Amino acid sequence: MTPAQLSRTVLQTVRRAVEADELRVAVLPERVKVQTPPRAGCGDYATNVALQLAREVKGGGSAAALRVAEVLRRRLVRTPGIARVEIAGPGFLNITVDPGGHTALVRGVLERGEAYGHSDALAGTRVTLAPAREVRGALVGVVVGRLVDVCGGEGEVADGGEVLGVRPVEVDAEELLGRLGSDGARWALLRPAAHDLPDLDPGRLLAQRESNALFRVRYAHARVRGLLRNGHQLGVHSSPDGEYGHPAEVALISLLGDYPRLLESAARHRAPDRLARHLEATADAFFRFHDACPPLPRGEQKPSAAHRSRLALAEAAGAVLAGGLHLLGISAPEHL
Repeated sequence: MTPAQLSRTVLQTVRRAVEADELRVAVLPERVKVQTPPRAGCGDYATNVALQLAREVKGGGSAAALRVAEVLRRRLVRTPGIARVEIAGPGFLNITVDPGGHTALVRGVLERGEAYGHSDALAGTRVTLAPAREVRGALVGVVVGRLVDVCGGEGEVADGGEVLGVRPVEVDAEELLGRLGSDGARWALLRPAAHDLPDLDPGRLLAQRESNALFRVRYAHARVRGLLRNGHQLGVHSSPDGEYGHPAEVALISLLGDYPRLLESAARHRAPDRLARHLEATADAFFRFHDACPPLPRGEQKPSAAHRSRLALAEAAGAVLAGGLHLLGISAPEHL
């Protein structure tokens, strides 16, 4: 079950609870947001929908939120594909999906490759952006148009279009390319939120070390490609048919599952920085998974089903990293 599917499932659960008169709320949400919990051990996904609905319940407050959360918990836990639902804090719902759903998600990523996450969420939507003379505004406009396109909409730059509120930089494109190169320049301009001033220091942006987020993202992709090459030499081929239960596996799968929603959000909010930050989080989760759950045999170990399924998860992470980098116009090298 992907985050988008889970979001629809929770929304349907809310509507059915209202129809059954278990919940009495005047206004129903149009959509339900689910996201990866901030800490391990809190399920695969979390939603604050009970807190939102409690504002519409007579009396409101924390007690109402807990009552709403319990109504939804009882219904959700009976839903196929959901293994466990727990109430946390003032009314958050922490949801653990059936492990079989993890396998299906990894398989789905591998089937679509770099096109994974592309959708028709914005079908019928035309986004016209005003042309920008300044280098950062122009680049953000191009990437936003690309994000709208892969979400099923139509993005274009034309006179009279929407003006993006992007903080400009005091440097022209030629100087920036000479200082940072294409990949470094794009990351520098796209990674910060629109209102933040970009860091254009080559010493930080071009450094091949952990503190450089762009290096971590591109190195994670290169490491995946290296694993696949080494696996081929060892006779270990990726296969998602296995169980993913280790917290590091689940954390990485949750981020992969959230990628389609993230692309839609970045397109709707004209915010390619959201995609860049998601790629950072995915790369960091990949390295934690790589260290905790080695995808290839070590020493005298024999290749096993666990290695094949972990290699498949690594390959899926690589597909998301490559797809996201290419949407930003940044290369995803095989070697780094």
